[in-house]
Amino acid sequence: MNKRNNRIAIFLGHPAHFHMFKHTVTALEKKSIEVDYIIKSKDIVEDLVKMSGHKYYVVRKHERRASGKLALAISLIEMELRMIRYILKRKPKLIVGTYAPVLSHLTGVPFIVCCEDDTAIIPRFAKTSYPYAKAILAPIYCNGGKWNNKMTKYAGFQKLAYLHPRYFTADRSIIEPNLRHKERPYVLIRFAKLEAHHDEGIKGMTNQLALQLIHMLSDTYDIYISSERPLDTSLEDYRLHINPMDIHHWLAFASIYIGDSQSMSVEAAMLGVPSVRFSDFAGRIGVLNALEERYHLTTGIPTTQPQKLIETIEELTQTPNLKDVYATRREKMLAEQIDVSQFFTDYIVNSLCTTSQ
Repeated sequence: MNKRNNRIAIFLGHPAHFHMFKHTVTALEKKSIEVDYIIKSKDIVEDLVKMSGHKYYVVRKHERRASGKLALAISLIEMELRMIRYILKRKPKLIVGTYAPVLSHLTGVPFIVCCEDDTAIIPRFAKTSYPYAKAILAPIYCNGGKWNNKMTKYAGFQKLAYLHPRYFTADRSIIEPNLRHKERPYVLIRFAKLEAHHDEGIKGMTNQLALQLIHMLSDTYDIYISSERPLDTSLEDYRLHINPMDIHHWLAFASIYIGDSQSMSVEAAMLGVPSVRFSDFAGRIGVLNALEERYHLTTGIPTTQPQKLIETIEELTQTPNLKDVYATRREKMLAEQIDVSQFFTDYIVNSLCTTSQ
């Protein structure tokens, strides 16, 4: 393939999206396909792309300053205009990722949307993206609602695209320099920002609950907190200060993961780490329900039941051979999934060939 005639763009709206596509990007470039990243400068997305050394274009330069439908509409319009400018300048033949713009499809560039959430969880995203997408790629565990028939579903989890053992091997030497006690087990607690449009009205971890967990666990475990939002001064000493590229190594060696991030809960499951998510999304997301009910790799608890969270974690800490139990469950899960990164690569190549005809 001629690179000049086979440029594609990959849209990244979340740090997990960078990881999700990075192996696919490598595979595509080996096929002489030129790849641009289009990003929202959210959280650490830009940092991750910069560290990769890849060319990228920013279509939203800051977080939305206000919440609500009007702020979302303004943000989308700004992104649309920047996206159109990018398309006119770089002329990609295909755009892949987590967003299909309303206006930009008028340029004639096809969009492939990749999602892992049920439509009911992300109604605004679905309404502003799915009608304009050439294709929607989603795990078989997702409920696409009225767009279900438009979805191309695969037997896998998005996050296996970077956390399958074929692509990721945890390296303890990466985390050891920052461990407080090298021989002591640790628990990783995660505070998500909870400011995305689909997070409106959603509650999660609180400072008080985190302090209660620390008091309960600290005799046996060191505690590290990964947080997207400001921490109370009583928790700041537990904050994990690391290179963001290393977070999955830290997660992989944790004895238990506790948090309100749905993404990191899935990542923990992919790595066979016992995870307990405390969130109002508990029981409402198909991917996490599959990991909980079919593979028993995670447990979701609504925020109305803090005592159940405490009891669940106590039960995990008292489970004999906990690491081996979850490793076995992970093996069962992995045996039933496809190579997701290879699936993305093949689908993009086939779509690009079709578009070029």
